[in-house]
Amino acid sequence: MADVVTLGEAMLAVRAQGRLSLGAPLSASMAGAEANVAIGLARLDHDVTWVGVVGEDPPGDLIKRTLRGERVDTSRVRSVPEAPTGLMLVDLPPGLPPVVTYHRRDSAGARLSTLDVAPAPSARLWHLSGITPALSASAQDAVRAAIAAARAAGALVSFDVNYRSKLWSRADAAAALEPLARQADILIASEGELDLVAAGSDEGERVGSLLAGGVREVVIKRGRDGVEHHDVDGSTRSPAHPVNEVSSIGAGDAFTAGYLSGLLDDLPVAERLRRGVLCGALAVTGNGDWEQAPTRAELHLLTSGEADVRR
Repeated sequence: MADVVTLGEAMLAVRAQGRLSLGAPLSASMAGAEANVAIGLARLDHDVTWVGVVGEDPPGDLIKRTLRGERVDTSRVRSVPEAPTGLMLVDLPPGLPPVVTYHRRDSAGARLSTLDVAPAPSARLWHLSGITPALSASAQDAVRAAIAAARAAGALVSFDVNYRSKLWSRADAAAALEPLARQADILIASEGELDLVAAGSDEGERVGSLLAGGVREVVIKRGRDGVEHHDVDGSTRSPAHPVNEVSSIGAGDAFTAGYLSGLLDDLPVAERLRRGVLCGALAVTGNGDWEQAPTRAELHLLTSGEADVRR
């Protein structure tokens, strides 16, 4: 049995070291929320399987090689000849926030279907996000099938809302995501995403609605203001960890990996949040979706105060 199964989309990320429109030097790597979480968990010594579809093309090969190199099980990855692997362009204009452009319509990732979930791999926890249901009707069906498979096997379900405005409107997202989110054990969202999955006039009412509906934990990411955890026993906050930020891309996925790692290790809530915060902080110290995700040994160095150069 794996510790975690993640299901979703992976793309080729092409990053410009400056303005793309001016022909800045480019670098290529893998990107994708659920795959980022898979790598983050694998680096923290958990057994992880990623389920997804890539094209029979060099970007698809890169994705599979990257995941295997990070000790993520790719035995459930399907390659298709009829659709290309999606593309993510990251423009990094100096002194300004990154600008992300996607080319993912009719991509291989959108071919994800219930066939990729059956027979379902066995795991303690399934991690899903709100990006996948936006890709296609068949991908949305795959998310529903994954939740059903997890429930049938007695596994936990983690769901990160991960709203992407370039994929769909808030109204369409809310209609699709609310019923999915309410089936989760752990619901993760940014401050501006809770209204997509819960009714209520304010954050407190929305959290209460989710907990009353069966969600066990609601975790709210607040960026530089840290994170907050809610369950039936109350609330717990954790401040952000101060770092020199290079790029915020991938921070949320790194936090999620750290938090879920703490959950799998049976840590108390405050320690789970702290592990997630540290992973998220390290993720923003460089460019890339997953490259700065820490190992368990690196987390220990960060928390032990051992700042000397290792020679």
